Amino acid sequence: MPRITTAFIPVENPKSSAAWYRDTFALTIRVAGEASAVLRGDDGTAITLLGPASGIAQRPGLDWATCNFLVSDLDGTRESFVAADMDVSEITGDPDRCRFFTTRDPDRNMLLITDR
Repeated sequence: MPRITTAFIPVENPKSSAAWYRDTFALTIRVAGEASAVLRGDDGTAITLLGPASGIAQRPGLDWATCNFLVSDLDGTRESFVAADMDVSEITGDPDRCRFFTTRDPDRNMLLITDR
């Protein structure tokens, strides 16, 4: 059965963006160069940050999330983002199905943070 193994996010500077994603979501940087960076989670999933040197046509600042970030403590994560002066939405969703909020990375890409 197929499974999704990576999500792609456009950024201006893959190296500095990789450090932000590492610090914000406890991901491991596998490689970070001028064109792209690849980060992995403990479960093997990955995100690939693509900079202008990669040749992609999409510019940073996506108004929709290309993937979601699952966190173990949604309320605590949101509180830490607020304390870090990040722009975050209210938590919404169905507690029996999925709760979530949105925020933006330093490149202004919309990120979806979920509890499941």
